[in-house]
Amino acid sequence: MKKIIGMVVLLAAICVLVFVENPRFVSPENLQNLTRHIALLAIFAIGEGIVIISGGIDLSVGAVIAFGGVFLTVAITEWGVPPALAGVMVILIGMAIGLWHGFLITKVRLQPFIATLCTMLILRGHSRVMVSEQTMGFGNGFPGVRALGDGFLLGIPSPVVILALVAIVAAFFMHFTVYGRYLYAIGRNPRAAEYSGVKVGRMQTISYVACGGLAALAGILYASYTNSVQPASTGLMYELYAIAGAVLGGCSLSGGQGTIIGILVGAAIMRVMA
Repeated sequence: MKKIIGMVVLLAAICVLVFVENPRFVSPENLQNLTRHIALLAIFAIGEGIVIISGGIDLSVGAVIAFGGVFLTVAITEWGVPPALAGVMVILIGMAIGLWHGFLITKVRLQPFIATLCTMLILRGHSRVMVSEQTMGFGNGFPGVRALGDGFLLGIPSPVVILALVAIVAAFFMHFTVYGRYLYAIGRNPRAAEYSGVKVGRMQTISYVACGGLAALAGILYASYTNSVQPASTGLMYELYAIAGAVLGGCSLSGGQGTIIGILVGAAIMRVMA
């Protein structure tokens, strides 16, 4: 709790400094834009944070965001897939990627750094080949899809509403269920957790599945918000933003520490400073 309070104070101090430098910082338009970008980052930072808490790392987040955005736009505009179904497909693909990471790490015994780095390179290359390096978007059509990232709900940016739902579910899972406690125990000492009867491999896989699914969701929202997906640059280096946001929020790279609220604060600090 002390760490979270300290980070909130730091966030407030940064906001004050930015306001002194540029009073337009608190304009309604800027605050709406800022909260939207914070939400977009926080969604996949939560997934990365869950993996870090369990003692792992996922370097494929940015590539999953790019691939998810490319797949969504191609499926809707070229294949004629209904937008809702295309969105579900993207999230399932992200979760399948996380499942693959879990298999490589827990069964094949690859290091998380190597397994997820390989996936990052493969997905980034496949995204570029899939659309022949072209920039994809929805044009002037599909207003419902574009409203996911660029719209409002009761005056609140849509990504902020989606983030609130994701954060509530993630916080409940991590802090109020036995499975969340398992992930913390695995991050602190996986061997001791295994001796205590925890299915370490299964729980680690779940953390990667959650990370992949949330990265894919972020890919949908980024494609919706920008209406432009560039396979070579969309999501580039976003895994570093996710890791930095999680660590700023109190997650330890050695595992076993961190909170969902802290990750939200860390993501906010990253975006205010950017």
